[in-house]
Amino acid sequence: MNTPNKLTMLRVILIPAFLGVLYMRFPWSNYAALAIFALAGATDFADGYIARRSGQVTDFGKFMDPLADKALVFAAMVWFVEMGVMPAWAVLIVIVREFAVTALRLIAADNGRVIAAARLGKIKTASTMLCLAVMFFRVPAWCVHMCVAIITTTTMVSGIEYFFKNRDALSRAK
Repeated sequence: MNTPNKLTMLRVILIPAFLGVLYMRFPWSNYAALAIFALAGATDFADGYIARRSGQVTDFGKFMDPLADKALVFAAMVWFVEMGVMPAWAVLIVIVREFAVTALRLIAADNGRVIAAARLGKIKTASTMLCLAVMFFRVPAWCVHMCVAIITTTTMVSGIEYFFKNRDALSRAK
């Protein structure tokens, strides 16, 4: 298994560790969970960089990397909802966007077309990860509201961009 795939698997393994630390609720558990979250996020950027730079892009990586990203983000968001920090409607927007973009990619793939990650999608991922990390610091309500606004806005805008730029994939669906 090449290095990017190992980093993706590390991220997958870190997700239950992240959740386990959150639910243990020991002193500083939020910060320990944040450290695991940050490490998992760093593996995302590292494996993408290494895969592209060294030409080690694999089908496994194309499948597991976005799945690991989504699982990590959803785990953090669902925990924030459970703790009363994040509204469930915001998480629903993120989940619906992810399913919709995945469906669009599957339709395109069925027609022999690959839809690569767009720049706005990468901005959405980075800003979401950063905002979730900020929220671990028990910041004031206005800061949480700002983070939720950034997450939902970048999620919706990047989703609209995917569909706008690839609307022809839907019209050619078999």
